[in-house]
Amino acid sequence: MILETCYDALEIHRNRKKTYAIFKQPHRVISTCSINGGLRDDLGVLLNHQSCESCNHQRAFTKKFISEPEEYHKAICLEENLDPGACASLGTAANMNYAAVEKMSFKDLTVVAVSTGGVEGNAGRAGDPAHYYESRGAFKHEDDLDRQPVPGTINIMLFINRTLTRGAMVRAIVTATEAKSAALQELAVNSRYSNAIATGTGTDQIGIASLLGDEIPLTSSGKHTKLGELIGRTVKKSVMKTLALQNKLTPEGQRSVKIHIERFGTDKKGMQQGIRQYLDRENAALLMNNFDSVDRDPLAVAAVAALVHVRDEFAWGILPQSCSKEIFSSFGAQIAASISGRMERMPAYRDQLLIHLKDDSDENMLELIFHSIAMGFEEKW
Repeated sequence: MILETCYDALEIHRNRKKTYAIFKQPHRVISTCSINGGLRDDLGVLLNHQSCESCNHQRAFTKKFISEPEEYHKAICLEENLDPGACASLGTAANMNYAAVEKMSFKDLTVVAVSTGGVEGNAGRAGDPAHYYESRGAFKHEDDLDRQPVPGTINIMLFINRTLTRGAMVRAIVTATEAKSAALQELAVNSRYSNAIATGTGTDQIGIASLLGDEIPLTSSGKHTKLGELIGRTVKKSVMKTLALQNKLTPEGQRSVKIHIERFGTDKKGMQQGIRQYLDRENAALLMNNFDSVDRDPLAVAAVAALVHVRDEFAWGILPQSCSKEIFSSFGAQIAASISGRMERMPAYRDQLLIHLKDDSDENMLELIFHSIAMGFEEKW
């Protein structure tokens, strides 16, 4: 079926686990595709396809993607009667029914973004520790551990109804990537490989196509141009929409203390145990029965989010370590007061937390947060 017809030169289709764009007029394409990737002026189709389910799905056909990529590419194109030599293809485990299309215009300029994505298992931050090294056409686990790939890929197809210079095509990748990272930042998506906010996943792909014509080409797609603005807005909106559909990942859903501190090495069970160690039996049982009301309380989430961000600023070197104990104990007191509702108790909370505060390691940050929540919960009633 045709999802969209855009600027009289582009048709966006979805069929049999594929979302693809057919160019009714010539386009210049730049992509990360392994087959027909790079910068090309001779393609007629840009395609995104779901090759498997997101978790624990090994298919003999899908294995060809690695062992025989050209044969795999040919097979998926022929399923749609597309010319394999004129098609660049992106691959993912994301559901094509969740493809999010966003279109925006300014004067005679139109930008269309089509995104699919999931970030539950593979979100990471640029520069996180990696485990693979490529040599002589093969990847090797550098740590010699039997690590299996985890699900999570954001694929972006971007279409522009104007001719761009080759340099502007490359710059469009930078702008689109920044928009994707901004979406993950606004959704507070944690890296699965470090204690930082994610900027993407380890398998993200992109394809950008601009209409070829006789006009004077656009020379810039950076943030100071209207083209860059439209790229940023459409990509960010389409990425956020597809993650809401695929992962139920929404701003409201991210309103959670647990989610904000997961990157320090905890989960719901670990958080519950961490808080309960500071409570007597009666209050511990009460907490367990009402955990979500604490975890998702907006004042508590705001206080924890503030402490987590301040901790980041220490890690980045913005704040000096010489002030860490005073600052962390003050923010811990804010957490306790947000739970208890007793703002006048903040000086006492701070003094009590200061006695036990050690350093800003992940483990001690969690202990500070757990202790602060317990202090507030103990005095709430």
